[in-house]
Amino acid sequence: MPVILVTGATGTIGSKVLDILTVRGQRVRAVTRDPEKISTRSGVEVVRADFDEPASLRQAVATVRTMFLLTAPASPTTRHDLAIIDAARSAGVRKVVKLSAIGTGEKIGADVVGASHLAAERAVRDSGMAWTILRPSSFASNALRWVEAADQGRPVLDLTGPGRHGVVDPHDVAAVAVEALLSSTHIGRIYTLTGPELLTMTEQVTCLSRAVGRRIDTVAVSPERAADEMLAAGMDRSAVDMIITGAAWVRAGHNAILTDDVAAVLGRPPTSFQSWVMRHRRALGAS
Repeated sequence: MPVILVTGATGTIGSKVLDILTVRGQRVRAVTRDPEKISTRSGVEVVRADFDEPASLRQAVATVRTMFLLTAPASPTTRHDLAIIDAARSAGVRKVVKLSAIGTGEKIGADVVGASHLAAERAVRDSGMAWTILRPSSFASNALRWVEAADQGRPVLDLTGPGRHGVVDPHDVAAVAVEALLSSTHIGRIYTLTGPELLTMTEQVTCLSRAVGRRIDTVAVSPERAADEMLAAGMDRSAVDMIITGAAWVRAGHNAILTDDVAAVLGRPPTSFQSWVMRHRRALGAS
């Protein structure tokens, strides 16, 4: 059985891709900088690799024919994508499924949304490998960060105001990724992955408050204040600029998108935000 490479194997999406592939009896090579974060299980080979260490990438892709590509650098860059695409192409990898983001390549004023994702997508399409690109909307799991803020006595900062999101369950994103990895049906497709409904951030927090049985407040915050707070917390300027650009795009109404892509790939409706919240009530600190 061919080996499927999963990068970002300890993250929100990568860990779920790993779980689903394992349940389906696939041979998986999980790539991470910290192998101790991945539990030992049948059918999974854990390999330490770093996007900034070309030799480790060459070892990771050896004998692989299909790859799930997810990079999450602290600062926006295509360097990591380009490094592993180059190693994969040299090793004879035949197919790549790339996790990108909704709105990639669109403009808000003079700024390009997801500029680093756009360059990485182009590299994937030009790689000579068969490809599928996934562009998910806002993750339902962002709610975990809001509870953390509330636990610290802070309101949730709302950067997107009236802008609506087609909030998507990370498990749905991972499930679509697995179908794209295992089937040739999805080659050459770009899927925009959303949930079944459009919600503002305030509406999401209200739903969360009801589910956990305690009040969680939101407060509108200007882009300037948000940027200052992120910079004060030690975030890189380029990462802050990416967040502010994306938030402006949402605030202007451009993320009010619902698609049938999850249903078309999985043969079932996408999971609602409320369903995700109820399934994770314990992790969210429900009383």
